[in-house]
Amino acid sequence: MCRWPLLLLWGLLPRAAAGGSGWPFPHRTLLDSEGKYWLSWGPRGGRLAFRLEVRTAGYVGFGFSSTGAMAAADIVVGGVARGRPYLQDYFTNANRELRKDAQQDYHLEYAMENSTHTVIEFTRELHTCDINDKSISESTVRVIWAYHHEDVGEAGPKYHESNRGTKSLRLLNPEKTSMLSTAIPYFDLVNQDVSIPNKGTTYWCQMFKIPMLQEKHHVIKVEPVIQKGHESLVHHILLYQCSSNFSDSVLDDGHECYHPNMPDAFLTCETVIFAWAIGGEGFSYPPHVGLSLGTPLDPHYVLLEVHYDNPTYKEGLIDNSGLRLFYTADIRKYDAGVIEAGLWVSLFHTIPPGLPDFRSEGHCTLECLEEALEAEKPSGIHVFAVLLHAHLAGRGIRLRHFRKGEEMRLLAYDDDFDFNFQEFQYLKEEQTILPGDNLITECRYNTKDRARMTWGGLSTRNEMCLSYLLYYPRINLTRCASIPDIMEQLQFIGVKEIYRPVTTWPFIIKSPKQYRNLSFMDAMNKFKWTKKEGLAFNKLVLSLPVNVRCSKTDNAEWSIQGMTALPPDIERPYQAEPLVCGASSTSLRGNVCLELLLSFVVLGSSLSTRSLWP
Repeated sequence: MCRWPLLLLWGLLPRAAAGGSGWPFPHRTLLDSEGKYWLSWGPRGGRLAFRLEVRTAGYVGFGFSSTGAMAAADIVVGGVARGRPYLQDYFTNANRELRKDAQQDYHLEYAMENSTHTVIEFTRELHTCDINDKSISESTVRVIWAYHHEDVGEAGPKYHESNRGTKSLRLLNPEKTSMLSTAIPYFDLVNQDVSIPNKGTTYWCQMFKIPMLQEKHHVIKVEPVIQKGHESLVHHILLYQCSSNFSDSVLDDGHECYHPNMPDAFLTCETVIFAWAIGGEGFSYPPHVGLSLGTPLDPHYVLLEVHYDNPTYKEGLIDNSGLRLFYTADIRKYDAGVIEAGLWVSLFHTIPPGLPDFRSEGHCTLECLEEALEAEKPSGIHVFAVLLHAHLAGRGIRLRHFRKGEEMRLLAYDDDFDFNFQEFQYLKEEQTILPGDNLITECRYNTKDRARMTWGGLSTRNEMCLSYLLYYPRINLTRCASIPDIMEQLQFIGVKEIYRPVTTWPFIIKSPKQYRNLSFMDAMNKFKWTKKEGLAFNKLVLSLPVNVRCSKTDNAEWSIQGMTALPPDIERPYQAEPLVCGASSTSLRGNVCLELLLSFVVLGSSLSTRSLWP
């Protein structure tokens, strides 16, 4: 029996001709550069619902791929042909050959076609347990899309030519409920005509003065302001709080960060208060939290650090990108803070070449968290969002949480990390960090295509392993990180002695003979790395003592800074809940009802000229 509500059918007549199933879709994004392919999605019970709005009268294709390419992809194709809706589950093999899936896991909920567009809505389970399907998790998902001006024929879908693409998304990010009034004030922190050097990596720093506020305010949203056409040039932006003891003369021209001639004032800017990375959108703080401005403890001067990625060494680039901060005098209950956790960025972070899976760990140690939290907030802090950050060799990042030898639920993870898509993950539920807890930022790297060592550093060909935790209430802890011991790493390759005192950087090796007078970097590159040696080295590095970094604002340090700590003894690792497969179907569900619904939709479309597409 057909169960489509009559109210819905009536609603699809002229007044809402290009509507839909009536279900909300809290997330929406444009997939192509021409405004022809829009994707909306959201949860529907235990399933995920999708809506595709495409400027075509032919078929619409959508799917998931581990690499963003057509090979080994999970694909669904749908449309409306001769008044009948269709939706078919496909997959591709390693040779990109399209095959119908014997287990049909996509369920058509709505279909419409008018003179310009095709709209389809469908649902699927997160985990179908079909070997030809991709599971959907909180990790980055690479969606692929395509369309054609003709519908699917008996021979299957025709080749889509250039009407295709890919985009990385986080499909299970919680719904963003914060809606801003159009009248809310904001200010921009934007670079002015920065000339980008013709080199691969540039970090550009510019100081700004926060607008003078007579009373406390809260920043409640931050948006990137990226110059049009520079979406791939601007890789990430960090905003630091600086010392307040300056005159406005520090606001003169910007300078390359970390350069020997960088202004001394820049060195006081150690506290990260916001972070954005490529692919990310605007960030809204939860309704009970805001970034405080206008009090003596709040930033008066800030440093905008922009990482420009110019791998083709293009010349003549001028950039005007930065951040936009929306603020309000309607004070929220808590002040937000940011903690940078993970591996201190240094050459002591080493990754051998030729390895498909190498793991690094950065420790926010119990000693640091115990000292800082006991002094500032013994009842703990509450994390509500996390940004995970690595560079080109990064393949996966996890922020692990330990308490008294027991591993808690992951704070955040991305097992399919995409260098070109990094944004804050909203936690579904806030998680509390208590004095004496441990945090480990765990990063996986793939260096199969590299013949030389990969080092921790600022370039995108170097690596990082960092987590930025947004939390409340704000305490005086800005960095909780670690550095692995370099001498034990060098002993692995046979180094016995270095020249002391250390007067050069990188320091020089004294013995044995095969490494004499080489820098430690040259020695590591000279070593003959095999897969077996790489695995043994990885096991060693993960067991080494670490040097603790535990920083306050204004370059101050907690007393634990510089001390040595051991990785935690994990007595009870976290046991993730097993995946639950959803029910599948081998035929299109509700075809009769959909055909009836379609007839009303087509009638409504013919009676209305109102366009619902951008």
